[in-house]
Amino acid sequence: MNSFTLSGSAGSPPRLALAAVGLAGLRVRQAAAELGLACLAAITPDEPAEALVARALSAGCTALHPGEADTRRQLALARACRAAGLPFVGPRLALIEAMQDGAAVRTLLREAGVPLAEAGAPGRRVELAVLGDRLGRVRWLAVREALGPGLVRAPVAWLTPEQRTYLGQLALQGLAALELRGLVTLGFALQENRLGFCDMRPGLCGREAMDEALTGLDPVVVQLRLAAGDRLRDRQAALAPRGHALQWRLVPAAATGISGGPGLRLDRAPETGGEGRLTAWGRTPEEALRRGRRGLEELLGVEEAAALMRPLGVD
Repeated sequence: MNSFTLSGSAGSPPRLALAAVGLAGLRVRQAAAELGLACLAAITPDEPAEALVARALSAGCTALHPGEADTRRQLALARACRAAGLPFVGPRLALIEAMQDGAAVRTLLREAGVPLAEAGAPGRRVELAVLGDRLGRVRWLAVREALGPGLVRAPVAWLTPEQRTYLGQLALQGLAALELRGLVTLGFALQENRLGFCDMRPGLCGREAMDEALTGLDPVVVQLRLAAGDRLRDRQAALAPRGHALQWRLVPAAATGISGGPGLRLDRAPETGGEGRLTAWGRTPEEALRRGRRGLEELLGVEEAAALMRPLGVD
């Protein structure tokens, strides 16, 4: 995978082509600004990959970021970038191809010694984000679960600390063997008290604010650093989740804001009618719930907030 530089010429920061709009585009632009990168963000996400890459090159961009595109779209963009010699912010092309295949990535993980979930069998699903650098270092972040459409919780209450650590060790084992460089999300299932690998997705997934709240590390910033050839700077022990987090996806985003306060974060697309994501953090599950309820009530009112809290077993 080609790298790009985080330092441009005098008075001219390096430019990042961004194949995303909405909230995904906003998050990448924020991370790029933190690193001193300029963004060419006027690219239409569904533009043909080859045309998009050609326009990025003509604008003087030094890399392309796919935003939160699905695996198929990222594969098309990565192939177009490879053909044009433009660095792609994502895992290496062969790994994205395996993820798109599905069966291929399961074979790779099995060969690395990672147990597989039984296809079609019932089970409880969890996932975690994993980062890898050019030196072969791999780090895993908080294990999370989806409680319904648009609601995610971390850490997973019904997994023991030993099971969560075991999941992280499986992720390290599998992705070190696959030479991961960048960011992916691994899905696992618990079937009859046995944890097994289900699938893998490249890049951002929209849950990065949860990881940032729990670990203090912004995966979007780190993803860009890794694509530029940087190494992972945090030890695994430093990334142990601190506290509890909840995230609601709101479509469309509420027109009002929240008063703020500790443990609440609202990310909202700049476009009218775009999505929003409310992340609540607390030292205990109860504190995260209270803060999340307050944020939802300020945004949506008491009745709608109660409906969104119901999957958590509270009204």
